[in-house]
Amino acid sequence: IYFVQEYLNCHDDSFEGKTVAVSGSGNVAQYCAQKCTELGGKVIAMSDSKGYVYDPNGINLDVLFDIKQKRRARISVYADEVPGSEYHEGCKNIWTVPCDIAMPCATQNELNGDDAAELLKNGTWCCAEVSNMGCTPEAIHAFQKAGILFAPGKAVNAGGVATSGLEMTQNCMHISWSGKEVDEKLHFIMASIHDACVKFGKQKDGHIDYVKGANIAGFMKVAQAMLEQGVL
Repeated sequence: IYFVQEYLNCHDDSFEGKTVAVSGSGNVAQYCAQKCTELGGKVIAMSDSKGYVYDPNGINLDVLFDIKQKRRARISVYADEVPGSEYHEGCKNIWTVPCDIAMPCATQNELNGDDAAELLKNGTWCCAEVSNMGCTPEAIHAFQKAGILFAPGKAVNAGGVATSGLEMTQNCMHISWSGKEVDEKLHFIMASIHDACVKFGKQKDGHIDYVKGANIAGFMKVAQAMLEQGVL
């Protein structure tokens, strides 16, 4: 989420008022939706393995968390309890919902070329892979060809690994940071990752290829570590 926020900041924009479709409703999707909402976005669709819910007023996270964390029920229950929301069979159909930002958070290769075409047709201008390899190569190519922001999982979900690193640091140093401190440190890390992607992904015409940027930035980080360790 912070990766996309950094992109928006670079364009003097924010999450405020942006509509977001988040696939999945497990831990990753739940807290992705929560952070989007905290930053001013409106999550209008979420899914599970059976189908998806659409709520034009924005997903009520208190209800969703109760359904998924406490009752362990299907997401279809949401539509039974929240007026104005709809449940639709078929989890993949979530990508037919018009939205500004698409965030695959469920599983690998969940968003294919046909899904990408549907999103582009409906005006989606950003796809950020929160799940590992959430988009197929065909989908990635479609997004890049259309010139919209495609933020690869290699960069976007590096936040999960970064947070594990912060946890290890606390354990090794026998200290404890507050949730706010951890969040601030994570935001700084993700801002640095975005800056690296911009640095290595900038094309001659000024367009940023975030896939290229993330790949080169990752390679450079490994190469630098090997130099410092005397391997090269």
